[in-house]
Amino acid sequence: MSVGLYMDVHVKRAITIGLRLRGVDVITAQEDLAAELDDPSLLDRATKLGRVLFSQDEDMLAEAAARQRAGKFFSGLIYVHQAKLGVGQCIADLEILAKLSSSSEFENHAEYLPLAPH
Repeated sequence: MSVGLYMDVHVKRAITIGLRLRGVDVITAQEDLAAELDDPSLLDRATKLGRVLFSQDEDMLAEAAARQRAGKFFSGLIYVHQAKLGVGQCIADLEILAKLSSSSEFENHAEYLPLAPH
């Protein structure tokens, strides 16, 4: 019952490293040679890999909403505004979601961080 995460190019490297140190399955767009993909293609790539996309890009929210309206399947999106959450709390919240959720809980859904008011 673990969720694999796919990190958008806008995500700080420290978040990826912190998650890996906590045993979370993470791949970055850069590692996947997908750093130059546009938002729709990046969400398609994460979906093809069966991973939930984590992004700090507001445009990705619009893409997820458009897919929801159109009924187009995607594996899920977790979003946080870059200025809303520090690196440490972001890592903690993502670890909770990755380790205590199932992939099906994210399908066709956008989840927002922080999980609780800080």
